[in-house]
Amino acid sequence: MTDRVDINRLLVEMRTLKSQTQAFNGPGAVDQVASTVRPGVKVQGSEQTPSFSEMMGQAINKVNSVQKESAALATRYEQGDKSVDVTDVMIASQKASVSFQSMLQVRNKLVDAYRDVMNMPM
Repeated sequence: MTDRVDINRLLVEMRTLKSQTQAFNGPGAVDQVASTVRPGVKVQGSEQTPSFSEMMGQAINKVNSVQKESAALATRYEQGDKSVDVTDVMIASQKASVSFQSMLQVRNKLVDAYRDVMNMPM
């Protein structure tokens, strides 16, 4: 059941981030709203938004950690640890597989987008 909770929490966080970015029609729109209310005033956010490379790095690290946890759980089961159930091993294995396949799909979409941009006429 803890796997389901993690997925639900992730979905809630994604929806929250989406609603925050759409609140002002994008990250740069805050300055536009502030300049119409008080011309010449710049709004500075208290938090830095992470760069794309940071977010991708975090995602890759998360996939790596899920795979390592799955491998460690499988090893413990193979060594006869009585606290590890075969269902836990299978769930962790499937979770690692799904996260890796998702990362591959993101990579493929990024490569396709890069190719499209590179093939654009000047």
